[in-house]
Parts: sequence; structure tokens; C-alpha cells
Amino acid sequence: MNIDISNFFNRLCNKIAILLIYILVEFIILIWKLTSGSETQPITTRRYLKFIEEKNPTIRYTKKSNNKPLLLNVDCSVCLCDFEEGEKVRSLKCKHAFHKDCLDKWLQDYLATCPLCREQVLPEHVVSKHRMHRNHQQGYNVEGNHENLPYVLFLLRGGSTSHLRRNVI
Repeated sequence: MNIDISNFFNRLCNKIAILLIYILVEFIILIWKLTSGSETQPITTRRYLKFIEEKNPTIRYTKKSNNKPLLLNVDCSVCLCDFEEGEKVRSLKCKHAFHKDCLDKWLQDYLATCPLCREQVLPEHVVSKHRMHRNHQQGYNVEGNHENLPYVLFLLRGGSTSHLRRNVI
């Protein structure tokens, strides 16, 4: 009888030790996720636009000479329209200026660089977090975008793209 009780307590202590180690590991993982979660969290479009505004504030365009040193150009190179009096213009550190809405769309949809000189406007980690948010919003998942699936199936069935190359040349 004495042997059975000590054997029982020995197994019980082993199971309790394993359970405590498991709880400790889970607690460490939880703390790690809470502390590093903000670094990997996607950036919403609203926060992204706010970040653009903080880094490159807008100004009201005036034809007076006080804006001339701030702006290298008097037209928006994205939409190719001249700046009008009172329009919101965003001037970058490279001194190129664009309509606020034109540049914001460019920075959201294409690259985080100046459309003219390609100087980096926003840090790459901010852009990648925003793209992660947009991809999630648009329904892209781990499998990727299925938009080109019919074209891929056409090629796999032996379809030819030679007519495409003829038209390009």
C-alpha cells in the first residue's frame, strides 16, 4: 500500500510539473505577442494618410512669391494640371510638389517614393504594413490573388501567347 501511494504522488508531481511548464511557455508567448504585436500590426488607410500628413504637411498654393522657394514646380506631375490658387498642395522633402489628393493616391496605390525623383517618402516598414492591411481588406489570403487564374489555366492547357508578343512588338 505504501508503494502505491508514493508511486501515485510521483506521477502526480510529474504531471503537475509538465502542466506548470506548459503554462509558463504559454505565458511567455502571450507576453511576446503583446509586446511585439504593434510592430506587426497592419496600418489602416486612415492611419497611413495621417502618417503622410505628419511627414509631409499640406500647404495652400498661392501665386505669390512666398511659396516659390518651397516648390520646384508649379504643376502636379501626377495629373499634369497646373496648381490653382488656394488648392491643397503637398511638398515633399525633395521640393517636388503635387496636389494633395494626387500624391496621397500615388503613395497608397503605387510606391512610397516621389513620382518624379523616386526619393523615399515613407519608411518601408510603414508601407509594407499598410499594404498588408489593404491586401487583407481586399480579400487576399495566404493562397494569393486568383484574378489571373483563368489566364494561367489557359496557358496550362497549351494556350499560346504568341499573338500577345506580336502586338507588343
